[in-house]
Amino acid sequence: MAEYKAIHGFTVQNRTTDPLASGVPGATWATGGNINTGREGARGAGVSQTAVVIFGGNDGADRGYTENYNGSAWTEVADMNTGKTNSVGTGTYTAAIAAYTGTCEIWDGSSWSEVSELNTPRSEQGSLGTSTAALSIGNQNAASAIVEQWNGSSWSEVGDLTTAVGSSMGIGTTTAGLSVGGYNGTAAVANNMSWNGSSWTEIGDINSARYFAGASGTSTDGLIFAGYKTASPASEIAVTEFWNGSTWTEVADLSTARFTGAPSHNSTSLDAIYAGGNPGDKANTEEWTGATITDTIINTGQVFYRSDTGDMKVTLNVLGTGAWASGGNTNHQDSERGGSAGTQTAGLIFGGGTGPAPIQATTEQYNGSTWTEVSALNTGRQALKGSVNSPYTSAIGFGGASSTTNPSGSTLNESWNGSSWTEIAELNTAAKFHGGCGTTTDALKISGQTAPGSALATVEKWNGNSWTEIAEVNANRLEIMATGGSTSAIATGGSFIDGSPPNAALNNVEIWNGTSWTESTEINTARKNQHGCAGSSGSDALVYGGDIQPGVTANTELWNGSSWTELNNMATARSGIGGAGSSSTAFAARGTTPTATNATEEWTVPATVTNTTITD
Repeated sequence: MAEYKAIHGFTVQNRTTDPLASGVPGATWATGGNINTGREGARGAGVSQTAVVIFGGNDGADRGYTENYNGSAWTEVADMNTGKTNSVGTGTYTAAIAAYTGTCEIWDGSSWSEVSELNTPRSEQGSLGTSTAALSIGNQNAASAIVEQWNGSSWSEVGDLTTAVGSSMGIGTTTAGLSVGGYNGTAAVANNMSWNGSSWTEIGDINSARYFAGASGTSTDGLIFAGYKTASPASEIAVTEFWNGSTWTEVADLSTARFTGAPSHNSTSLDAIYAGGNPGDKANTEEWTGATITDTIINTGQVFYRSDTGDMKVTLNVLGTGAWASGGNTNHQDSERGGSAGTQTAGLIFGGGTGPAPIQATTEQYNGSTWTEVSALNTGRQALKGSVNSPYTSAIGFGGASSTTNPSGSTLNESWNGSSWTEIAELNTAAKFHGGCGTTTDALKISGQTAPGSALATVEKWNGNSWTEIAEVNANRLEIMATGGSTSAIATGGSFIDGSPPNAALNNVEIWNGTSWTESTEINTARKNQHGCAGSSGSDALVYGGDIQPGVTANTELWNGSSWTELNNMATARSGIGGAGSSSTAFAARGTTPTATNATEEWTVPATVTNTTITD
């Protein structure tokens, strides 16, 4: 059933302040400054993102490194007397405590001093509190229920945990705290134990069992983030959860899954950081920011009246200027003119190759940073296409030339299920250098050629089981690119076999409405030879790169359904691109510059939700 606001819209509100972009449930992590020495197992203390100290850790050995953060950059300061990894670590920017096996040190903002040791030496324990009132919780090496309390001069044993754990997350104070998650000697746990100053009580579990995580906030308003899970498959996680005093709610994930990083610890649920960690002894820092939980959160399209200023305002999603940035290199650089599908953070490229390099059957998957080689096509082909609008776990790859000695197109069609390729129903007409778009159940094969010296106008539609010939394009050409589906698609560029001059790059554009093709506004830069094409339909597309004969281009253009607009160029001009995604987030992989390249570039259009004054 439709919601009321979807039928009638938003009520115009009378407000004295603008609604906010996010509260805790809508808050997000953003990139901060890198720490100077990347490491795991450091500990942190601080009450805000602009005043944090982290200390200790391991970059191959236990270290005493100490660094201060001012909200943008880390500065190395005085080292601890004894290196410590995964120690007690809590307090503030100018007053912190670190306790580990047989040592305990206090930070006064400029130097470390040794103080009384724990009664039971141990490591990898949880901790909470300040430099004068702290708790050391459990023990990782042999899961323990021991809890010790620091009073500013000495440690004393207090009430045991209800469940023996190590490497839990401590939140709060010595009179009102939490021990969350941890490791029980066998597996990560989801336990949440509440401390009232004298004893522990089991309360609401977290959603994702973990240990070696980060935490901040209080016993009634807290966050946990990152960590390591032992459930199959065991791995680091990026999951963030918010605690409102009674339940845990999953909110925005860290951008990088990791564990054994350093949190700011005593910052609030609205103002936390997480620095360093594992895998890879990372140096990156992430910052968590949100409005207060009680503030009004904006909704896109919401209209309101600011009674204090007399302005009518509306909440809009404002797009910024798109730009290309470097991504991860592919494993093969001689595999251009292949098929592609997916998104910028979950991409797929397969097949390809241009003489004298051999034709390829390789398949690679992209996670937004790294390409991984997976199961190859059953038959290697170049100049094939795929269902470019498919997810990277479910695609088809059709047509293409399978031999350098027989360069004619083929009718071959293979289906990808995320782990392997299977041959399925073939095209009716052999093709190569054709356009391809759609999904595994709703795809189009557009134009192309069967053999050298010819060009096709034929179009075939795939329904998930078989191919059917449908209305032809107006101009038979090859080397076009396309995006969209069987009811709305766009075919751009290409070349005519019998053009003047022959095989010249074209700026032709045709739009498919589900019934017929219509010639439309031309692209500004004529291009052929597998330029990139991303987007969702015949009214939303992005084209980039390609062969402009002579040479290649880095030009990028956006189609809004009525006109083409030139945008920021790719860093590297190339043709033979493997590309997919949307008009706001796309990728371009491999290609010819004119030499083969394994470079990947990522296209991103930033978007900001903002409250805008309505003017005449």
